[in-house]
Amino acid sequence: MRSIATGILLLLLLNAVSAERPNIVWIFSDDHSYQTIGAYGGRLQHLNPTPNLDRLAREGMRFDKCYVGNSICAPARATLLTGKHSHMNGKYLNRGPFDHDQQQFQKILQKNGYQTAMIGKIHLNGAMQGFDYWEVLPGQGKYYNPEFITESGRNRYEGHVSDLITDKALHWLENEREADKPFMVMIHHKAPHRNWVPDQRHMVKFKDDYIPEPDNLFDDYSTRGSAASGQAMSIDKSMKMDGDLKIGGRYANDPQFAERNAWFAEHQPTGKELVRWKYQTYMKDFMRCVWGVDENIGRVLDYLEEAGLDENTVVMYSSDQGFYMGEHGWFDKRFMYEESFRTPLIVRWPGRVKPGSVNTDLVQNIDFAETFLALADAPIPDDMQGESLVPLMKGNTPGDWRTSLYYHYYEYPGAHDVRRHEGVANKRYKLIRFYGKDVLNGEEWELYDLERDPTEMNNIYSNPEKAALVSEMKAELADLKDQYEVPESPPEQVDLRPKKRQKG
Repeated sequence: MRSIATGILLLLLLNAVSAERPNIVWIFSDDHSYQTIGAYGGRLQHLNPTPNLDRLAREGMRFDKCYVGNSICAPARATLLTGKHSHMNGKYLNRGPFDHDQQQFQKILQKNGYQTAMIGKIHLNGAMQGFDYWEVLPGQGKYYNPEFITESGRNRYEGHVSDLITDKALHWLENEREADKPFMVMIHHKAPHRNWVPDQRHMVKFKDDYIPEPDNLFDDYSTRGSAASGQAMSIDKSMKMDGDLKIGGRYANDPQFAERNAWFAEHQPTGKELVRWKYQTYMKDFMRCVWGVDENIGRVLDYLEEAGLDENTVVMYSSDQGFYMGEHGWFDKRFMYEESFRTPLIVRWPGRVKPGSVNTDLVQNIDFAETFLALADAPIPDDMQGESLVPLMKGNTPGDWRTSLYYHYYEYPGAHDVRRHEGVANKRYKLIRFYGKDVLNGEEWELYDLERDPTEMNNIYSNPEKAALVSEMKAELADLKDQYEVPESPPEQVDLRPKKRQKG
């Protein structure tokens, strides 16, 4: 009888512990810059671009130094699932397969009593594993009337993708999840990925606003190496009039962009005037897409409150990497320079995370998987390479928390012609090594003092007064490569640039 009673007591205790484990709502967007989130301040905050994300920050914690290990979509998502850098999870590039059979955090959550769902953009080929329910976009997906893939096949739905992803997530929360289990739902938005097509209802947003330009919109890349000047991601030269800015081409007769086409046909700007028009047009479409995401985040927050789930649910928001909002004259990402290396992270956890708090510790996307597992009180495998952010969320930074970050970008030759590079960054200094094909002499180094030069305009690597600092940073880079088991030789450089059509 005693053994039966003991067993019952143990079961009750286990159920009590399970009941206390929080639900997790992970909201992830594609290419969302911290510069276009009001809570992060900066030159755009007066435009109030993200009222619901700002609310999340007021009710939770804003991480000011969250970074990625490889600033490109598919590798960032592989890191999210595995808690490992690209060289460990095998996903170096946007193209190519992903090994779904490898260890992923959601599989561990399932084994530890969580119900799991993944809805939206994942950008990893093949069937998802470890999710009780998944419905994902194929590849990049479409903004309007997109297809979704499930275990049973493909279906197309009418509407704007940001609304549809949220509709599906709310349907799962309301109708599919088991009420007696804690849950982890991943709501992954396509927006605001290129080519930035807002919903028609949002075209009035920012219509009459002037979007402040960054001071380095017309950067000439002096002091920088061949990588900065040799890229193909400039607003001036690389942004497409038809596909990106919706002038002519497939958008010539599109009612959504008719007013824009008419204005351009009448005014025909050139030179710097054209660059400035491109910047304004790009930024407004980008921010309209962000507004659509933010609006739908509000729907999720409202649902959690109405369903009585908000008090025991951790809501986390991030993006797969940052993005250039005209800084250095650019759009896109890939570089280790701050705007694409850094990504937003906001967390709300009632009763655990202090409302309105700000964290300035160095965190990275290798930490996300471990954080989910720690929240669920599930085991964290030794071969994961990050650290749980739960102590930081509670305001307790461990004494041995990291003081530097490792970065490595591999996809060259490829889209936007960003050269391969790796680097190390601490809170003040950043050392970058560009290497391989089309890099002058096969290797170029850059060093930045982020305290004195936050926009990274002045490469001080060759300054004799910084020789000791360079040596220290190189030693730290070597230590990180050893810590993370980075291979001495990266994968062979495969040309992934679109093939040009031959004339004649």
